[in-house]
Amino acid sequence: MCLHFYRSSVKKKTAVLLVNLGSPDSPKPKDVYRYLTEFLNDPRVIDISWIGRKLLVNGIIVPFRHRNSAKLYQDLWTENGSPLIHYGKLVQQLLQERFDNTIEADVKVFLGMRYQNPSLESALTAVRKWNPDKILIIPLFPHYASASTGSVIDKCMRIMRDMWAFPDVEFISQFWDHPLFLKAFIENGKQFNLAEYDHVLFSYHGLPERQLDKLYDDNKCSNHSCETEMNEENRFCYKATCYATTRAIAAGLGLDESKYSVAFQSRLGKGWITPFSDVVIEELAKKGKKKILVYSPAFIADCLETTIEIGEEYQGLFEKYGGEKVQLVPSLNDNPTWVSALEDMVRKRLA
Repeated sequence: MCLHFYRSSVKKKTAVLLVNLGSPDSPKPKDVYRYLTEFLNDPRVIDISWIGRKLLVNGIIVPFRHRNSAKLYQDLWTENGSPLIHYGKLVQQLLQERFDNTIEADVKVFLGMRYQNPSLESALTAVRKWNPDKILIIPLFPHYASASTGSVIDKCMRIMRDMWAFPDVEFISQFWDHPLFLKAFIENGKQFNLAEYDHVLFSYHGLPERQLDKLYDDNKCSNHSCETEMNEENRFCYKATCYATTRAIAAGLGLDESKYSVAFQSRLGKGWITPFSDVVIEELAKKGKKKILVYSPAFIADCLETTIEIGEEYQGLFEKYGGEKVQLVPSLNDNPTWVSALEDMVRKRLA
């Protein structure tokens, strides 16, 4: 009788944990140093031997690059601090408001970052203290990759293994094909007169090709038609879902195939997914293109890779070879349709 009374009279509690990559605590070199050290020492990010990673990251990359990176973060920083953290907190608040008067369930939205603050440890401690019936964890990466979503899931599971009592736990591993996610990016693109642009470039964060190959039994992503179709074998392939996202957004914008292309940015060395965005930008300028529109659908909030790399560095590169304007389509940030996409994901998975 008591159990029946509890289940029928008390709303079940669902904790929603939004997780993004993270940001330095400030653009000061010491904070950037700490952020890069944690980020690049993640074995899912740089997937080489432990000793090789330590030598490369702690002995070469971070000591020699953190000051230049700090200058870039200083350009990125706003009066609200890191845009990625700012919009993360804002979306957390906006999503919470969607559930504040929910009758069927008690929902509380938490925010954590894979690297630095607010930390996943602090976020999951707060979740545990709230004592939910279910934990729904949403890594804010539209496309699954071991270096992003996989790393978040791995870290959350390592933190939660010390919990004595486990509620139901669910992860959303990717959401690139959610209709409202796609609609939000299409809305952002429609802010611009597409007829004024010579080309539309869809630029995604790059990955080493070896990380794609590991997904397949034959260890060869190139054998699985990732540029042209989604199938049973490649549904979790980062490259395949990026191309599929492009086709979906392009269709929503009414773009002809000849008017857009896909490329990958932010490479750290050889053996990364091609074509490279900076090379494509240069080639477009050399072909006489004057104005291009650039989408970056792998990022749901403004960050170094969008605002600085595309908005500033690619603009300079384009001008160098005769182009005039690189127009960045804004990230989703606090777009209401994007918040509705998250709301829909949560409502379909309530405890």
